[in-house]
Amino acid sequence: MQHHTVFLDRDGTIIYDTGYIKDPDLVKLYPGVAEGIKRLKGQYNFKIVVISNQAGIAYGILTHNDVDVINNRINILLSDYGTGIDNFYYCPFHPDYNSEEDSKCRKPSPYMIVKASKDLNIDLSKSYMIGDKNIDILCGINAGVKSILVNYSGDNTEINVLHNLEKKPNFVAANFTEACDFIVKDFLEERS
Repeated sequence: MQHHTVFLDRDGTIIYDTGYIKDPDLVKLYPGVAEGIKRLKGQYNFKIVVISNQAGIAYGILTHNDVDVINNRINILLSDYGTGIDNFYYCPFHPDYNSEEDSKCRKPSPYMIVKASKDLNIDLSKSYMIGDKNIDILCGINAGVKSILVNYSGDNTEINVLHNLEKKPNFVAANFTEACDFIVKDFLEERS
């Protein structure tokens, strides 16, 4: 059976973006993230997969271990709510430091979503992407999933970039809870 999945950006979407984060004590979930993930998984059987660009590795600021430590910390925090992320994918490359070929996993490329869909038997036509940057939305569009821009700041920077590219998300949410509400409503409508 194919899985329906919610793909999530990490920094700035589910945890506060403090720059190239390596100290697990600095990991802080946005309000509503744990509850939202628990609801999507528990009530609607979504798989939850994080896909993030981690070019800090290419820059030499982060190690693979730093990224894993932060990802583990996210799941420790989520486990307090009886939930968790199913899989983490990240792209450690950047074209300034690595080959084009290596860097092809970077969002807005759909590479990580496509890879996850093969690895995990995911039905992309019933899947979603939530992110806080234009590259997350473009990645979702490129992969053929519905995309939700979560706009915590309330400014129009990311929307304007998308507008200029003549692209738009399926939904703009003010916070993570609104993003989850949209997904649940849309998913139930598609099934009925």
